[in-house]
Amino acid sequence: MKKLLILGGGTAGWMAANMMNHYLGRNKEDIANSKAWEITVVESPQIGIIGVGEGSTPQLKKFFDLLDITESQWMPACSATFKNGISFIDWSEHTQTNRYFHPFPSPFDRQTAAAFLYHCQMRSRGMDVPVNPDDFFLSAHLAKFKLSPKPLPGKPQVPLNYAYHFDSAKLGAFLCQHAVSNGVRHISSTMESVLQHPDSGIQAIQLASGEQLNADLFIDATGFNSLLLQGVLQEPFETFASNLFNNSAVAIPSNRQDIIAAETKATALSAGWAWQIPLTNRTGNGYVYSDQYLSPEQAEKELRDHIGADMSKDSGAEQKPAKHLKMKVGQVQRHWHKNVVAVGLSQGFIEPLEATALHLVQETVLKLASSLLDPMYTSEPDRIKLAFNESIRKRFNGVRDYIVCHYKMNTRTGSQYWIDNRENNNISTQLADVIDTWRAKKDIASVLEKHTMTQYYPVISWYCLLAGYGSFASASSANKLPSSNMRQLTQYLMRSTTHFASHNASLGLI
Repeated sequence: MKKLLILGGGTAGWMAANMMNHYLGRNKEDIANSKAWEITVVESPQIGIIGVGEGSTPQLKKFFDLLDITESQWMPACSATFKNGISFIDWSEHTQTNRYFHPFPSPFDRQTAAAFLYHCQMRSRGMDVPVNPDDFFLSAHLAKFKLSPKPLPGKPQVPLNYAYHFDSAKLGAFLCQHAVSNGVRHISSTMESVLQHPDSGIQAIQLASGEQLNADLFIDATGFNSLLLQGVLQEPFETFASNLFNNSAVAIPSNRQDIIAAETKATALSAGWAWQIPLTNRTGNGYVYSDQYLSPEQAEKELRDHIGADMSKDSGAEQKPAKHLKMKVGQVQRHWHKNVVAVGLSQGFIEPLEATALHLVQETVLKLASSLLDPMYTSEPDRIKLAFNESIRKRFNGVRDYIVCHYKMNTRTGSQYWIDNRENNNISTQLADVIDTWRAKKDIASVLEKHTMTQYYPVISWYCLLAGYGSFASASSANKLPSSNMRQLTQYLMRSTTHFASHNASLGLI
């Protein structure tokens, strides 16, 4: 029986443990014993978890479905709430509302999304038509009225994609318990040293207790330290600093909202953006910024002022201490080198703007499991590793491009930070192609397909971003389309909202 050792716990480490145990664990009857793996997680009790509250993409629901864990089991344990999408506030200055909502594309949206794309095409030709995504997507209406994405009993089961907000420390603890109950070994200890093999990589790790653990494969989940892949194996790290300026964050919790929002808020501030993540026990607030433009003290003051203005003076944030964090933005050259695979912050990080951290962990572990189960892995392991690394690198780059586009297309003028982001030309050739095509008033769908960028974000998400920013030439009011169709669409979406429960009710809070 082969051995897998995961160094580091947290959400990433325990997500990896659960997924690998599902696909390769020795307790799976459908896997021959010769292919089963014994899985051990070594987690240091001395390393605290940041636990500032996190958001996810809809992919996280697939993770829990894979493990047959219901929402009623994990959500209360992790102070979790539902997430219809993200509201981007004040990222532009020249639109009517200076905000837009980015929904998760769903089968329900097929008709309204078609109307949205048509309006975008007409607007690019100078027609004065609505193009804010908020007007076209049911998820935006659900978020506006603080409704859950879960239909009421007896109502049509509308096929919506949705995600979650959760307490990351609690989620890590929940996943630890689930993994251990399904046969994963958990050791609470710190690594003292590493025994290397000249060819294969790492042979064993020595614990502070004196115990030596050998394994066939190691997963590095040790956070930004990346003790195994970047530390022991010296795998180079490629920074994204030339096109993603933010490298710092400050987080301050506040009281729970009385009526809990079902969306993440991302509000542009002077040198970055502030998140607001609603949980059932508190509200997570933070400011992601660049220390080239703002000191930690200035960032903390700006965040506290923002919380006070956005919520109220009795938000509770005044008495809460701030957590200051540094971010290492980029990715390793090879996510799998020799017999070490990095997951989570050990493999790289793209700032939390689109809540992709766990999505990237999930995709990495899923690809790893399928690689190990590939019949070619035994005979051609190097070829499998090469394909794995290429796939994960492209995914990181694809997510990076979409996030960079948020900064590149901003229209803010109040600070040098936003001007520098807009004027920064250190972007990928594929992103430059998309932006040039948009500015030329041409359809970007073919360009996105050509660069295989739709594997990471669908066409509709790119249109939501660009149209939400109001990135069009001026329109003539003389070219205004009739509004009757828009009224019908709005009425249709409003009727549809009656099928859904209040967010608080779906969380069992009323």
